[in-house]
Amino acid sequence: MSRSVRASAGIGTAAPISWWWLAMALVAQTGWGIYPALGRYLQTVSDLPSMSVLVLGGIPMTLLLFFYVLPRYGLRLYRGRTIWLFGLVVVLRSITNLLSQRFTLAIYVQLIGLLTPFLVVLLARLVLRERTPRYTGMALTFSLIGALLMLSESISAQGVNLAIGPSDWLGLGLAFASSTFLAIYMILVRRIAQRPDGALHVPPAALLAFQTVLIQITALCISLLIGEDWSRWTGIGPTDWLVFLSYVVLVIIVANGLQISALQHVGASLMSSLMGWRLVCALVAGIVLLGEHLTSIWQLVGMAVVLVTVTLYLWQQGKQTS
Repeated sequence: MSRSVRASAGIGTAAPISWWWLAMALVAQTGWGIYPALGRYLQTVSDLPSMSVLVLGGIPMTLLLFFYVLPRYGLRLYRGRTIWLFGLVVVLRSITNLLSQRFTLAIYVQLIGLLTPFLVVLLARLVLRERTPRYTGMALTFSLIGALLMLSESISAQGVNLAIGPSDWLGLGLAFASSTFLAIYMILVRRIAQRPDGALHVPPAALLAFQTVLIQITALCISLLIGEDWSRWTGIGPTDWLVFLSYVVLVIIVANGLQISALQHVGASLMSSLMGWRLVCALVAGIVLLGEHLTSIWQLVGMAVVLVTVTLYLWQQGKQTS
């Protein structure tokens, strides 16, 4: 069997993709898959202030900015208004995403995140007047049915009994807001690509470092404003530090870095079609770290429906754009 797979490298062309980069793409998706469980652990088990996690977690990117990006490029990259608009959306996305993990299960946060492609399609329809891709209505319907099953405790002739309380509703609302901001970010990227110059003219590493530092500054200001107690960091144990280091290394560094690199080698369509793997990772990480389980057969069925539907839908869209 050939040691490469074929995927789109551009319009009307195909290039071999090594199994190595396919594996790296899967590792990146794994990092983002376990992120909600790591963030939830740090906020609910370690009991660390939410904003402080964002501040300290971004230290590697701060070092990247000051010791690589600025000496190499200077401040000229960050003079345009567009990059600050991108930064604002990323800040809102990151803060709402982390806070959502405090209030509801990790797998529920990941579930809402998987609905982002549909939000992108709806926003593209409203803002860019783009045609809705084929099968969107069917895929959205099945995904919503699957999501309802995942949030259910039992199903009977009397109706569906949801397994969520007030705290979960808040977490789900924050997760939906986070997914909306991510969808807006993607629409902005598409809008920029449609301009005559067609690019943001900022290297990926420089953009990532800038956005992370902007998140840090915002989170620090919020932390000081609401009076977060940072002394909790002095009272956590080895396991808490291990989880935090996993958050920094596996998510901030590895997932971000591999996502940028893998995108260049496997393409956006294949990368996005692997998003369903995040749901599996969130479930496993939630069980291991938090003891959070899906408690009914209906929830497992719902998870399978969402996983298969989103994967097939994104794969189909990737084929249509190749």
